[in-house]
This record gives sequence, C-alpha cells and structure tokens, in this order.
Amino acid sequence: MPTTILWVAGVLVVLLLALGLSVAHHHKELPPAQERPQLAAGSSSQHVTASQRTATEEPAAEELRAGRRVSPVHEPEAGEGIGDQAGLDALPQDVTADGSTSVSEPASGTVDVPESGLTRLQRLRSRLAHSGAFGKKLLSILSRSDLSSSDWEEFEDTLLMADLGLDATDEVLQNVRTRIQVEGTRDPERITGILRDELLNLVDPTLDRSLNLDPVRGEDGSLHPAAILVVGVNGTGKTTTIGKLARYLVAEDHIVLLGAADTFRAAAADQLQTWGDRVGVDVIRSEKEGADPASVAFDAVKAGKDRGVDVVLVDTAGRLQNKAGLMDELGKIKRVMHKQAPVSEVLLVLDATTGQNGMRQAKIFSEVTGLTGIVLTKLDGTAKGGIVVSVQKELGVPVKFVGLGEGPDDLAPFDPESFVDALVSQS
Repeated sequence: MPTTILWVAGVLVVLLLALGLSVAHHHKELPPAQERPQLAAGSSSQHVTASQRTATEEPAAEELRAGRRVSPVHEPEAGEGIGDQAGLDALPQDVTADGSTSVSEPASGTVDVPESGLTRLQRLRSRLAHSGAFGKKLLSILSRSDLSSSDWEEFEDTLLMADLGLDATDEVLQNVRTRIQVEGTRDPERITGILRDELLNLVDPTLDRSLNLDPVRGEDGSLHPAAILVVGVNGTGKTTTIGKLARYLVAEDHIVLLGAADTFRAAAADQLQTWGDRVGVDVIRSEKEGADPASVAFDAVKAGKDRGVDVVLVDTAGRLQNKAGLMDELGKIKRVMHKQAPVSEVLLVLDATTGQNGMRQAKIFSEVTGLTGIVLTKLDGTAKGGIVVSVQKELGVPVKFVGLGEGPDDLAPFDPESFVDALVSQS
C-alpha cells in the first residue's frame, strides 16, 4: 500500500513539471506588450473595412468619373458633341464614292454655349435703340412750324438717302403729308406716331419671317432634314453669317450639319470649320482643291439624312454675280440638292451698307435661285436701313435675319417693330 502511494505521487510530480515547462516556453514566444500592434482609440477590430480600402486604394475613382474616361465605359470629353448630336453614330470618313468629300468633326476642346434667341433679340433691340440719326433728321423737319415745299423736299431727300427707294419714298411722303394736313396736328408725339405707322406699314409686320425647318419628304418617300442654301457675293459676310446662323440654330436645340460648297475660295472651308468647331457642328467639305461644289452640296444633304440631323446649311461661292458662270453654278447646286429633297430655304446675304447696289445683286440671285428670305448684315447703323423696305418690295421676300455687330451671337431674327422704333428714335 505505501509503495502504491509513492508511485502515484511521483507521477503527479512529473506531470506538474512538464506543464510548467510548456507554459514558460509559450510565454517566451509572445512579444512584450509594447511591441504588440496597438488598436486606434475606440476601435474594436484590427481589420480594414471595404470602404476604408476603397478610399485608400482608389483615390482617383471619383475624379475619373467626374470628367475623364473610366474603362470600360467611355465618358465623352469636352468638345465631342453638343446636345443630342453627341449620341449620333459617326459618319464614315469618306462620304462620296470617289472619296473626294469627307466629314470634318469638331476638334476636341471647349464647345461654346450660344446665346439663346430670346436674350440676343433683347440685346439687339437695345443696340438698335441707340441708332436713331435717320429718325432724328426726319422728325426735326416735321416739327417745323410751317412746312414749306422745300421742307418736304428735304424730307424726301432724307428718305432717299436712307435707301428707301423711289416708290417707297413717294408713298411715305404722300401719306405723312396728307395725314398731318388732315389732322392739323403740330404735336411732336403725334407726328412721330404718324411717321412710325407709315414706316411700319412699309416694312410689313405681317410677312412670315420664320425659317422653314420642317423635315421634307424626298423623291424616295423618306423624310430629309431641312436644307438651307445660302448665297451672296464675297465681302457681304456670307460664310460668317452661316456660322452665326448655325450658332443660333444650336441655341434653339436643332442638330445642324454644315456643307462647305464654296470650293473656289481657299479659306472658305477652313473658316466654316472654325465656326463648326466652336459649337460642336460637323462640316462636310472637299479634300480636293476646286472640287465640284454641287457634289459637295449633294453629299452634305445625303450625310444630313443618313445622320438624322435637323438642318443642313450649305455655303456657296460668291464671285462677282454678273459672271454667268457663278449663276449657272448656283442653279446647278440647287437642282442637284433638289434631286434628294426640296430645298427648304434659299437665303441671300446682303451688306446693308451697299444700298441700291445690293438691290441689283438681289435681283440677279433671285432670278437664278428663287430666294425665300434675306439676311442683312452690318445693320448696326440705321442710316442705310431703308434697304429693308426696298429689298422686300422689289423681291417680294422678307428680311428674316439681321446682323448688328461683329460678335458671334450678333445675329437675330428681324423684328419689324423694333427696327422701326429705332428708325424714329430720338434718343
């Protein structure tokens, strides 16, 4: 019995010694407390969360999505398009079968935001209101106490000097003279009102001055974009006017395509391209010097239909209008465009300062192309503003747009009442 007890006690001692050695070894493997990783104050875990990892490993993600390309999705950079046009399928590089005409897409960069039609009209009204030299002269004559024959002759000469034209001048003279005599008035405000009524009647506010931008049905039975052919002699600001008109149409939420069919003036296509780049509008142009302008115009209309744009604006050559070759060329351009669909508008660009010389130009262009409207440039002074009346009476087509300055948005729809108010303004 004593032997058994001693044996059990020995086993227990051995086990206790082995356990003590194991604990001591484990304690040596642990680092001192100050060498162990410390948790941040208030933390309950050593793991980095998914959101923390995203913030530390992907700091540029939001920046990329804000304005740059994030693979595999392509975010359009500035200048790639404007409005709905950015989502259209790209045109093939070669538009014609022989590869002579190509589409030039806007260069990448900042695209202008054109001024809206409403605000530019308000601004141009304000500018016109400060151009009343013509009206001041007329009203100063009419305000004289006793109007003699020489006074009425001076009144007539003033109207003629403003390029009102012989017939219109005679009509205004007779009507104003009769009304003043019948009413027996010497009141300056009433005389101003009479003169305003007669001039406004000549300008004719009842004419339809809107652009025909409705889709047209071609010979194939399908719908085509509105095609606007723009004509005029060099020096009137024709190509610049097309660029400004494109800006106006873009501001009115239309998708526009430009056709550079002035292939005889070296800088014309480049000038049009610059205007297109500024508002994100593509240009159909020839890669061959002196290419057939009718072919370029045809390709522009075709590309417009294929691409689904709203309006195609076609520039044309403007060499001296008395050259038979130019007139034949313009007639051919219109006929070729018409083979696809009717031309919606033919606009003649006239320099308002050229006076009756501009009238002679207008007559020749009208005979060849069948004008539907006039765009008067350089109308920032009303001394020659009478051409608005004379050109409308002579051609039977309305003035639809006027340019009143050098700025890119200094083109606006013609407002007869604002124009006449400017003519008779005494401010």
